[in-house]
Amino acid sequence: MNLKRFMTLAAATAVISAVGMTAGRAQDYPTKTVTVVVPFAAGGNTDTFGRLVAEELDKRLGQRFIVENKPGAGGNIGLGDLARSKPDGYTIGMGTVSSNAINQTLYKNLPYDREKGFAPISLIASLPNVLVVNPDKIKANTVEELVAFLKTEPGKHTYASSGVGTSIHLAGELLATKSGIKITHVPYKGSSQAILDVVAGHVDMMFDNIPTAAQQVKAGKVKALAVTSLEKANLLADVPTMASVIPGFEATSWHGLFAPPGTPPEIVEKLSKEVQAIVADPAMKAKLEAMGVTPVGNTSAEFQAFIDKETAKWAEVIKAANVPLQ
Repeated sequence: MNLKRFMTLAAATAVISAVGMTAGRAQDYPTKTVTVVVPFAAGGNTDTFGRLVAEELDKRLGQRFIVENKPGAGGNIGLGDLARSKPDGYTIGMGTVSSNAINQTLYKNLPYDREKGFAPISLIASLPNVLVVNPDKIKANTVEELVAFLKTEPGKHTYASSGVGTSIHLAGELLATKSGIKITHVPYKGSSQAILDVVAGHVDMMFDNIPTAAQQVKAGKVKALAVTSLEKANLLADVPTMASVIPGFEATSWHGLFAPPGTPPEIVEKLSKEVQAIVADPAMKAKLEAMGVTPVGNTSAEFQAFIDKETAKWAEVIKAANVPLQ
């Protein structure tokens, strides 16, 4: 056998061996405990979805999936740790529209490579925000009436948010830019105090995640004018969509699962298929829908395309509204 033929056969053998090892690695995974990083505090929506999925992955894959909360800097602390983790599938993490789309533009410096980003596993769920107003401060029953009213007193009225750069904040900026109004942003450290101040009349209005806002709406303490998803929300079925008044208006909060950049594609694919199956399970689907959430579950490629679209959309809003960079 000549040298050239020998080298060709050796290379082919190496490729076949590598493919076999890769397939085996995915088939055997996981063989030990997996850490699921949640870059926000315990008790919030991201934490809730992370724990629901981790519990099911635990059952389906026969290994422990343990949630570890690493809050701070709009999710950047936890995501920085995730990005620096060994890309072997044993550290994965949750991400949101804020941490994985908005922050790309909002923050001058990120604790991970903007270009490499993360290996998206699957989008778990999305949930609409709802525009609520204090009925004593805002005499409007529809979005059209609200816009007309705000135009008569530009800059005088306020809207609350759970913090600068959150989807709740930028939904307000999106409303302002698309309708040509001026409203003053009042950021809080979380939405719970923000919605209470809208109820109390300290702030005039806000966009809030529908699971928490719906309680105040049903109690008659705030008035819901519109939801920010393209379809109506089951928790507030009688409330119209923003898009029915302002074409193209969509500002959902979403939550998905990620792996560090460089994680083997076969492991990402295995996790993605498991998450898709978990989200599609009738019991899980019913549980999420009861929370006002839209279950999703998609492939890694589909999730990446969605993230790219969301990142571009919110970059335009941030620039148009001159939101100060962090």
